[in-house]
Amino acid sequence: MLITTGDHESPAVVLRARELAQLARVPYVPRGRTSLARLAERHGDSDILVVLEQGARLHRTGRETMTFHPSMAFVRAKRLFKGESDAMLDAAGVVPGDVIIDGTAGLGADAMIFSIAAGAEGKVLALEDSLPLWALLYEGLKHYESGLPAFDEALRRIEPVHTNHLDALRAMPDKSADIVYFDPMFRDPITESSSISPLRAFANPNQLDPEAVKEACRVARKAVVLKEKRGSSEFDRLGFQAINRSHTKIAYGVISLDPKR
Repeated sequence: MLITTGDHESPAVVLRARELAQLARVPYVPRGRTSLARLAERHGDSDILVVLEQGARLHRTGRETMTFHPSMAFVRAKRLFKGESDAMLDAAGVVPGDVIIDGTAGLGADAMIFSIAAGAEGKVLALEDSLPLWALLYEGLKHYESGLPAFDEALRRIEPVHTNHLDALRAMPDKSADIVYFDPMFRDPITESSSISPLRAFANPNQLDPEAVKEACRVARKAVVLKEKRGSSEFDRLGFQAINRSHTKIAYGVISLDPKR
């Protein structure tokens, strides 16, 4: 992966791009009004992250460009701020102050909702093992501006970590988080989901390992939650109790670890 800037970069954006390249341990390449196709050809790398004034976008030769954007998470967030409920939060039983681990962060949509619910007293770790996705997530969470201060503050509180979730969970102490959450790539994709389609080119395609669920149950105090397509066999395979909602293609599975729930 290469990191560069847009055509009209400011000194501040160049500094951000250089710092991110150092953090990701990948080359920073000055843009100099060179096309991305030419940069990819010149440096022999088809993945290019472009740092922008308010976030970033990710290019891969021959693939659809990805731009960091909260998408439906912003709609869900506005509903939360109005006092409405959210099915994911209800399934997980989130309360302010919770420590939450999103093991498959992607572009962080669910982590954003968790961060709002956990509040300033809580903590959300967003784990992502795809380096390009992590870099896009990192820049987006730090610099995206929605126009809604409370939402932007929730984004800034999220800690994006470039790591494999199983490795990370194995290194965590027993009962060191309240909730562990997984949203792996669906075995049977919802093809009409335009926001997920380009993500598949970069995300880890592997199904969730039972060992990861076992480690999650060791680490979590309250619950382990799995997001999947309604009717998915993954719930039974991994030992989750499915919570099916009517009129939706998404379902959540829960392993409850708190006897009070």
